Amino acid sequence: MREKGFRVDPSEQKVSVGGKIIQEEKKYYFLLNKPVGVVSTVKDAHAKKKITDFFWDIDARLYPVGRLDKDTTGLIIITNDGTLTNLLAHPRYEIDKEYEVRAKPPVEDKDLKNLEKGLLLEDGKTTPCIIKKIRQTAEEGLYSINLHEGRNRQIRRMFGALGSKVIGLKRVKYAGLTLKGLPEGEYRELTEKEVEKLKE
Repeated sequence: MREKGFRVDPSEQKVSVGGKIIQEEKKYYFLLNKPVGVVSTVKDAHAKKKITDFFWDIDARLYPVGRLDKDTTGLIIITNDGTLTNLLAHPRYEIDKEYEVRAKPPVEDKDLKNLEKGLLLEDGKTTPCIIKKIRQTAEEGLYSINLHEGRNRQIRRMFGALGSKVIGLKRVKYAGLTLKGLPEGEYRELTEKEVEKLKE
């Protein structure tokens, strides 16, 4: 291959120079409990803190699997495995994502059922999801929502369409992984078993 600027994924292709195979880059897999105010992009000149800043001591080009907006906290995977990232991000695999949502004012039960069935937003109707009411007062409600989709600011827009503002949003589960025992702002390396399960 002599094409200038040709990109290679070492996890899928082997590269040799003078007949000698260049060793594959070590793969890293991390689970981060993202705090509020951190952006999920690798490059942002205006961001005070980027998600990759937590991994300043890792000698690899890391990037997040999917995104959480700046005001959303919780679970996000960070890796340098492009193949796995593409698989997890592809809509056809319908990766389960669970969030805790604090909304004000609370949403009526009949409206929650409409959210579950699917709601028409400006970019089309949302797919069915599962919503459970955790607790509710006259001022606000706390809900668990499990969905497959990942549109831009989707949950905020869904609740906003019902006249309720999301004042707290946290992803607590992704593809079977949870935040158990992981404080906000901390990360851990995934186990081999967890990585294999993700690849399956």
